[in-house]
Amino acid sequence: MPYWRLSGFYFFYFASLGAMLPFWGLYLQDRGYSPAEIGELMAVIMVTKLIAPNIWGWIADHTGRRMPIVRLASLFSVICFIGVFFVEGYWALALVMMLFSFFWNASLPQFEAVTMSYLHERIQHYSRIRLWGSVGFILAVLALGFMLEQWGVGLVPKVVLGLYLGIFLYSLLVPEKGAGVVQHTQGSILDVLKRREIIAFLLVCFLMQASHSAYYAFYSIYMEEIGYSSSLIGQLWALGVVVEVLVFLVMHHLLHRWGARTVLIASLAIAVVRWMLVATTSDQMPMVLLAQVMHAATFGTFHAAAIHMVHHYFVGKHQGRGQALYSSISFGAGGAFGSLLSGYLWSGVGPEAPYWVAAGYALIAVIIAMRWLDPRDASSGQAAKQGQ
Repeated sequence: MPYWRLSGFYFFYFASLGAMLPFWGLYLQDRGYSPAEIGELMAVIMVTKLIAPNIWGWIADHTGRRMPIVRLASLFSVICFIGVFFVEGYWALALVMMLFSFFWNASLPQFEAVTMSYLHERIQHYSRIRLWGSVGFILAVLALGFMLEQWGVGLVPKVVLGLYLGIFLYSLLVPEKGAGVVQHTQGSILDVLKRREIIAFLLVCFLMQASHSAYYAFYSIYMEEIGYSSSLIGQLWALGVVVEVLVFLVMHHLLHRWGARTVLIASLAIAVVRWMLVATTSDQMPMVLLAQVMHAATFGTFHAAAIHMVHHYFVGKHQGRGQALYSSISFGAGGAFGSLLSGYLWSGVGPEAPYWVAAGYALIAVIIAMRWLDPRDASSGQAAKQGQ
């Protein structure tokens, strides 16, 4: 297994997220866009995540070749992103963001499928590869936080472009795994999607990502308005991901002991508390630190458990589309819906309102997961134990 080549791709991909998520909203604000427009522009990125992974996932599942798609998508994301430096106006920027994110969002689900092919029966060790993505996020958000105080938010797109180039270069180093069309016994993808537990799982993922949208789009703006500096905001983002890395190191033990379903529900419950803390205590540093530490659960343990469940819900020929559906419905549809509503709530009600609504999303997801995710399902519990 090419551990460091797989890990390197995750490093650059999530480093680009570390440069984009905390600071893109500040960059858009600096260009003169309103909170509602920022929410709409961030939703553009999420909408392409709804569409692109499924298009490329269908192609990959029918050709059995995923790495050429990853490389092509990574290259075109670099080319399209260059337009950010030249366009003016809301609609022109929205078009450029739609183009570069269409390709950027296509690459990760297929790379996840490649990683799972390499891991095969050792899926519980996925988190040991994925943690390098968190390391990349941490380094990017810390470095950029300090750099912005020196050179301003105009630096953000330059750093993002450099990291996109790193994604492309690393994609060239990872060989194909499992080439060829894989046979399966699940029937059509529609047959799989009719299962009650899969509908519930995808709905839970939608709600969890919708709950994170206010955080991704507006947290840095929110904290800056309270009075925190760019460097401190970067450190706060990094803190959450540092704890996430520590959780990834022991994630296979958590899955083995508790099963993916229990880990998923616990992550959702912690998300409810986290967003309530952000809404009410963001002027109190101890509570801010506690809320950021909770990121290890609301993203880290949730994502690892979700990937584990996707791998067992979608097998054989459906693996690529399973990863694509998880990405598009959660990060795409959930992210777009949450970003749009967060922008309008911020403008119409106030900056705390999106986080109260986010807590509501997570609470509904807890109820759905407890009611409809079958505790006897192999993808939730026994599979984790069998993997040992």
